[in-house]
Amino acid sequence: MCGAHAQVLSAGEMSVALRLADATRETVQWADGLVKTFGPRGTVHLLPLDDLPLWTGALSALPAGTAPPEFMRMTPEQTAEVIAAVGEALSHDDLTVDELSDEVVRRTGSWAGDLVVPAFQSYWPRWRQAISTAANAGVLCYGPNRGRMTTYTNPHRFKPFEPMNGERALTELLHRYLYSYGPATPQQFARWLKTTPTFVKPYFADLPQVEVAGGPAWHAPGDDDFAAERPRGVRLLPYFDAYGVGSYPRELLFPGKAFTRALARGQAGNYPLVLIDGIVAGVWHQKKSGRRLHVTVELLTSPNRTRTRQLEAEVDRSAAILGCTPSLTLGDVAVGPHA
Repeated sequence: MCGAHAQVLSAGEMSVALRLADATRETVQWADGLVKTFGPRGTVHLLPLDDLPLWTGALSALPAGTAPPEFMRMTPEQTAEVIAAVGEALSHDDLTVDELSDEVVRRTGSWAGDLVVPAFQSYWPRWRQAISTAANAGVLCYGPNRGRMTTYTNPHRFKPFEPMNGERALTELLHRYLYSYGPATPQQFARWLKTTPTFVKPYFADLPQVEVAGGPAWHAPGDDDFAAERPRGVRLLPYFDAYGVGSYPRELLFPGKAFTRALARGQAGNYPLVLIDGIVAGVWHQKKSGRRLHVTVELLTSPNRTRTRQLEAEVDRSAAILGCTPSLTLGDVAVGPHA
């Protein structure tokens, strides 16, 4: 999967549970080998703890994005100070963001606490723009919730590690991405990783090449045994599931009406997806009421009896993951993206 998007944590937990026999959300929540942190595109992901050397090495090697306005900026030296302060502050305690802010300012200086980062009609302290940078450096991840409050911790408390060499890490990450979603192009990998095609193109230089949809694409070394038969069956994927986000070309995965119905301006993930034989064929929405899960499925084609039975089984599986009793309605999904 190359990680499970977990900005909506319940969706990330369902993404993982769907791929494990008889798993539930609790299975994922109690897994010792997962960590919630910042992954590709700077978004929150569930990642294997054992893969943090790879991820931190790769993400910290990416070129910097667009610089913030001058009044917000930190110098490279100040960023290094913040990363060190974050790592030290979290080395023994789980801290809320406000508690961590106090510790970072105490360890670095008042400049780190200047309220210069626009956020939800207010301002955050200067140092907070470096939270994902600290995660990429391997000194910050999410800790256990304290009631309804989020905490951060240092992943070295779970298992000490050293970030992998950047070039080696990016090569390995590309191979894993291609194994999961390839064949693919540098443009597609760059979009998934949120960097530039120019930066990633050299990593494709020695990879095997094939033709996909009339154009060149590349696959992972040794991963050339493509099945002759297409996948069969119905699947319900939650918000931002890795399959929809990582797979290209979009026109093949989201054909016809699916391209406008199941994407938000070309971006995947904002709608839970209905797959039929591996291709997007609709969207769905769930609403939990007590112990009951109400699922509405909007199909873009009329289902036959076999597809309806498979769909009912998928609804049952989703409800079992959440510990609910399911009900299924076939009809229009009225809510908008990411609702």
